[in-house]
Amino acid sequence: MAVETLTFGCRLNTVESQVMREHAEAAAMHRDLVIVNTCAVTAEAGRQSRKAIRRLARERPGAEIIVTGCGAQVETAAYAAMPEVARLVGNDAKSRAETWGLLAWPAERTSTERIEVDDIMSVRRANSTRIAGIAGQTRAFVPVQNGCDHRCTFCIIPFGRGNSRSVPISDVIDQVVRIVAAGGREVVLTGVDLTAYGRDLDATPSLGRLVQAILAQVPDLGRLRLSSIDSIEVDDALMEAIAGEARLMPHFHLSLQAGDDLILKRMKRRHARADAIRFCDAVRRLRPGAVFGADLIAGFPTETEAQFARSLDLVDACGLTHLHVFPYSARPGTPAARMPPVPDDIVRERAARLREAGAAALAVHLASEVGRTHRVLTERGGIARTEGFTPVRLSSDTPAGRFLDVTITGHDGRVLIAS
Repeated sequence: MAVETLTFGCRLNTVESQVMREHAEAAAMHRDLVIVNTCAVTAEAGRQSRKAIRRLARERPGAEIIVTGCGAQVETAAYAAMPEVARLVGNDAKSRAETWGLLAWPAERTSTERIEVDDIMSVRRANSTRIAGIAGQTRAFVPVQNGCDHRCTFCIIPFGRGNSRSVPISDVIDQVVRIVAAGGREVVLTGVDLTAYGRDLDATPSLGRLVQAILAQVPDLGRLRLSSIDSIEVDDALMEAIAGEARLMPHFHLSLQAGDDLILKRMKRRHARADAIRFCDAVRRLRPGAVFGADLIAGFPTETEAQFARSLDLVDACGLTHLHVFPYSARPGTPAARMPPVPDDIVRERAARLREAGAAALAVHLASEVGRTHRVLTERGGIARTEGFTPVRLSSDTPAGRFLDVTITGHDGRVLIAS
């Protein structure tokens, strides 16, 4: 019987869900099993996860629901109290084959093992993945780093993922080789704090050195992308790769969070507003046409209208095109949750204004692409992606995984349209 997974949250969770499915199916699971991989980045993420669990229990009576992910790790009691949940598995145990091998035989488990959530802060090694790609997706995500050593005042994720730990370069290259051998054309390196890569390894290789090694040792890889990066941590080797490696895609999603220096300090971020602007300008000089996205939080505690305006105009100052906007959500146990809050209605209104600014910036970007020729990689459903990650609607439904040169003839405000 196939194992079903329901995934919330980040790209790392997406990969880990595939790993869990393969482990569970290899262990000959013979019952109706659903794995719910939860997110805890916001209170809303937890609410949606629990709502989905209750819905699954109603729609799939008799199904065994196993809950894992950051929600299970940091809100263990809340999920353990749900009668719909058969078992909780922590973030470290979930990617290990032996976890699912034991779960295949419930008779060998005792009732006290319903909760298998260990101390994530004691984990010192990153688990390597051994999959050829993500089912149904054109690009393959390769986790190269997990956890985070920083303690941003709004963030609960280090307590769900543990401290920073990296996958050795040789293991990463082996995984990329597997993906390319299976027909993969594009790989995305992902992690919790990607630019912290390598600090815990012997010889402390950097993210830039990892990128250079992959491109040198896997010449048949068509495209390499990076998931969210912290611009202040970008190393010289990565800047060299941005300038000189055409297969490293010129789309960079930045963990910025705010545009006002005092709010950034209260968030305990490591960069100032000027650092973010300087980074974007430097990348554009090295790689003209580079495209930037960013995470931004609206309504952080103590944020004034003037401070919010600094975040709003950061969209133009950095030339951001793709925004991920998060209305501030207090997470119990974080320092920010004890700071004077911004009223909920103002938080929502500021988030809406940031999204409007993002939509306007995207429209300008799309308009600037009309008339240009792009090399795109096709996905399913007649969609492709430019090197800058902008979606393109094709004139015909081309099989996924093909490189095409297309001319952009228009856009609809969300995607480009090709002839």
